[in-house]
Amino acid sequence: MALESRLRLHNDVRYTVVMASTRDVIVKDPDILGGTLVFRGTRVPLQALFDSLEGGETLEEFLEGFPTVTREMAIAALEEAQQFLSGKS
Repeated sequence: MALESRLRLHNDVRYTVVMASTRDVIVKDPDILGGTLVFRGTRVPLQALFDSLEGGETLEEFLEGFPTVTREMAIAALEEAQQFLSGKS
């Protein structure tokens, strides 16, 4: 499965969807935070998850701080990142 797939919308707006597992949980849309990767349906950058974990917070603490991100979304994003980094994507 490719990490990114390009899509063209009905009004020719282009954005990138980053696939995780069997559903889309991360999107890159130029109209949302200038194209920063965010969790679908939110304005929460994916980088916030990585920064939080790198800073020593638990996943639960991240989710408490960003209630629009579900546990399933965060885990799917982490699993996709793991596959990408291990060369399995």
